[in-house]
Amino acid sequence: MRLPLSYWLDPVLFARDILAFRPDGIQARVLRASSPRVMLKCTRQWGKSTVVAALAAHWACTRTEPGLAVVLSPSIRQSAEMLRKVTGFLEAAGQRWGRDGVNRHSLELRGGSRLVALPAKENTIRGFSAPSLIVVDEAAHVPDGVYRAVRPMLAAARGARMVLLSTPRGKRGFFYDEWINSFQNWTRVEVPATECPRIDPAFLEEERHSLGDWAFRQEYLCEFVDHRSQLFSPGLLSAVISDGWDHWSFLE
Repeated sequence: MRLPLSYWLDPVLFARDILAFRPDGIQARVLRASSPRVMLKCTRQWGKSTVVAALAAHWACTRTEPGLAVVLSPSIRQSAEMLRKVTGFLEAAGQRWGRDGVNRHSLELRGGSRLVALPAKENTIRGFSAPSLIVVDEAAHVPDGVYRAVRPMLAAARGARMVLLSTPRGKRGFFYDEWINSFQNWTRVEVPATECPRIDPAFLEEERHSLGDWAFRQEYLCEFVDHRSQLFSPGLLSAVISDGWDHWSFLE
């Protein structure tokens, strides 16, 4: 299927007319983001995996030469679910595809571009080179070692993009570090449940009472809250280390 130039230039128009997916205002911002690095820190059930699947479908349908997209998640089940959503969009776009003959959870389009779903394990990702799109789903639950193994894969593909999407999981890990690190040139998108028109406020109030403050703030308000199992918060530890007093001298 040969797309008009307008669909190549505007992923939102492509999503609406070709994929029958009508993104809301924030989802449209994600689709139109020009940054090679995008982070989504969003509430559960906002639709972050759906909008990223639409982004991947647009990538696949507008390739002028073969390329590779890799989808990583903590488990192969989660990665395969993301790939399933991409598959549905590709079918809506009239694309023909098959497996790549090597990877069980994969798509290969007639033009040679591939999308491969993998679990977030170092030994499963090091054999892939020069992907032009890397999606890390549930990024806050992916080990830091996997992220360090993935980043160098971007070096060999000009214009390669990385998309991290997750709800928070405390003040730890690469997802938290990248969110607060102003040095990295990320497009950061935060959507708490209170700003999602598709989530009923009455449901949120029920969840607040059911889950408790800590879990509700993390899962629905997208806050990086200290884990309940931590004896000392990172802020307290930082203050102890930096205030210039030797707190352990009494042990000598």
